[in-house]
Amino acid sequence: MSIKLENVGIAVRDLDETIAFFTDLGLTVLGRDTVSGEWTDTAVGLDGNHAKIAMLQTPDGNGRLELFEYIHPDAIETNPTQPNEIGMHRVAFSVDDIDEALAIAAGGTAATRCAAWRRTGTSTSSPTSAAPAASS
Repeated sequence: MSIKLENVGIAVRDLDETIAFFTDLGLTVLGRDTVSGEWTDTAVGLDGNHAKIAMLQTPDGNGRLELFEYIHPDAIETNPTQPNEIGMHRVAFSVDDIDEALAIAAGGTAATRCAAWRRTGTSTSSPTSAAPAASS
């Protein structure tokens, strides 16, 4: 059996701001729409579901993010998950210029789940990953 990850879905507070952040990092918008109706209610398990959505793709074409901003029902603000809490904790990207990626990420955007960024990787000439460091 062959399996491929199609996308990761993320509910966001402001779709336009989130799209701007990810397109600044190099992702492209494949499409945008506003969805509602019985099929969306069934797909997400919410009656009266109404949302603005966008599908973004990484430059290599292998990764996609589905972003959605709820119009109805109202989005629910939650506390960030703790490192040992069950649930999704990150979406990680490999970049070829960590300093450029960090400068873009810092451009008016506040990290909500971490205090600092850390570097991983073995060589400055190979792709380097940026990931939020765990907060204390």
